[in-house]
Amino acid sequence: MRTERNLTRLDRVFARLDREPERPAHIDVPKMSRHRVVLFTATLAFYLAIVWAVVITSWLVRLDWQVMFFRPYQQWSGIHWFVDYYVVLGQRGPTAVMVAAWLGWRSWRQHTLRPLLTLGASLLLLNITVGAAKLGMGRLGPHYATVIGSNEMGLGGDIFPSGHTANAVVTWGILAYLASTPRARRWLSAASAVTSLGVGMSTVYLGTHWLSDVLLGWAAGLLILLALPWCEPFIARAETSLFDLRDRWRARRGSTVPAPVPVPVVLKPRPAPVEQTAPEREPVSLARAPRAPIHLAPGPHTPRSERTPVTPAGSRRPPHPERQPRGTAAQAARPVTGG
Repeated sequence: MRTERNLTRLDRVFARLDREPERPAHIDVPKMSRHRVVLFTATLAFYLAIVWAVVITSWLVRLDWQVMFFRPYQQWSGIHWFVDYYVVLGQRGPTAVMVAAWLGWRSWRQHTLRPLLTLGASLLLLNITVGAAKLGMGRLGPHYATVIGSNEMGLGGDIFPSGHTANAVVTWGILAYLASTPRARRWLSAASAVTSLGVGMSTVYLGTHWLSDVLLGWAAGLLILLALPWCEPFIARAETSLFDLRDRWRARRGSTVPAPVPVPVVLKPRPAPVEQTAPEREPVSLARAPRAPIHLAPGPHTPRSERTPVTPAGSRRPPHPERQPRGTAAQAARPVTGG
């Protein structure tokens, strides 16, 4: 008896995705609403406040030094191995590859380049803004600090803001930004927030970043996610240009090049050969040469069909001294019976 296999949750998810060969019509492009503008302004103010607090060496810098002297990696050394692996979720290379693979498959399924282009735009903004801030402020990390209690600014460092934290916010937050439904957006937003929070605290635990670096990294990543709707027109224009380029390339590749029309060649008459004196050949006769006459014996000849067959007399066997004629021997061997 054949029974059907119970579908797991993962099987149902893939079955649902298989029924979406086209881009769903209910997916709308996020716009820069008033609520988003308020969040962007508040996050920008928080970003500037963190920078100012570090520049003037306020209480935030003193808190940084206290956390550094606490040395969390020594206080809770049992989880050091786990934190070493967990902090990879904030590294640019591995996270970008994983998210790009998922968004690439989704772009292929929905016949749109928007997910990949949005990821590219967010990473470009991340490199420009965070990279410029790192190089501009030049703050040294806890392991390379020189003066206790100083902000370590302008000394050629590159850890303010935290790149791991900002990258975790942007890379995992882009999945929530591109979610298909509001429910999925809420769940993915919560998951990306917890992931980026854990990555930031992992860098503080390992002593590679100050606490203020992590706070500024969260603000920097959130600013990029909130500013993405301003990039949507450029993303749509880039997608249209790429599709037009693809169509032109396909048309150029698939078009048949017409064969060149052959140009008629004018044949010139061949010049007459120069006459040469040659010995005239004798004409060859095609008739057969006559056969030699057959000489027959003189006298009249009778046709073969009118001839009378001649049978030779006597026996054709050669004579034998001990052989008797067939009739005589038979008569002598037959007994005479009475009547």
